[in-house]
Amino acid sequence: GDAGAEPGPGSASPPAAASTPAASASTTETGTGPVAAPVGAAATASPLRGRTEKLTRLRSLIARRMVESLQVSAQLTTVVEVDLTNVVRLRTRAKAEFEAREGVKLTYLPFFAKAVCEALKAYPQLNASIDQDKGEVTYHAAEHLGVAVDTERGLLVATVHDAGDLNIAGLARKVADLAERTRNNKMAPDELTGSTFTLTNTGSRGALFDTPIIFQPQVAILGTGAVVKRPVVVDDPGLGETIAVRSMVYLALTYDHRLVDGADAARFLTMVRQRLEEGRFESELGI
Repeated sequence: GDAGAEPGPGSASPPAAASTPAASASTTETGTGPVAAPVGAAATASPLRGRTEKLTRLRSLIARRMVESLQVSAQLTTVVEVDLTNVVRLRTRAKAEFEAREGVKLTYLPFFAKAVCEALKAYPQLNASIDQDKGEVTYHAAEHLGVAVDTERGLLVATVHDAGDLNIAGLARKVADLAERTRNNKMAPDELTGSTFTLTNTGSRGALFDTPIIFQPQVAILGTGAVVKRPVVVDDPGLGETIAVRSMVYLALTYDHRLVDGADAARFLTMVRQRLEEGRFESELGI
């Protein structure tokens, strides 16, 4: 996931879909036969092909932690679909003024983060950590939000401390700052530790959803997929059930079944979904 990349509605469509299908079947006016479809540029071969090298220190650390996470916790993933249309419209209306005022772009991530932090306050089972050796669980008193950042060195989790106390603008500024400094390797040590729940933007490269691995010793991680436009059945007060084009997104919650039951995960996701579908963030954006 990448905190700095934010796909817009429809961005999950593969590049090949941009070509005109009719081109391959069309004929010229002179009747010379079908016109060949344009040929895309060949992919550039990576210099890594055929090479053997030592794992970097960071890559070795990531590998060890990912395997350990799957070994020590009972992980499963629940996915919900969210109608993000109201947030998309609000962001479109506010983003120019927001960037001029705050100095950072308004992406979707702060909206996800705000909804998540509010839900964590209501369901602290998801904002917890387990010490198996002591037989203890700690329900954290604050929401320290981990944000996955894709860097050239590997995936790192930057920490927004006390994220539950921030509004949309505060979250946007903090995430943008952390993501930039993480990529440039200018992080303070405490900015890479202490997170209690993690967000990963799996949709930054067009993925609809995946099943993220928990960042230990946390008990949950939420992956946000690409925002795409799809025809959806909606219940219109005047028209009844009708089909409309809506901006949709999948949210995938991986949680530790040692502590979190399926019903807890479902209730948490329902609160996040409802908050996002309502899309009432105007006061936090100053509009």
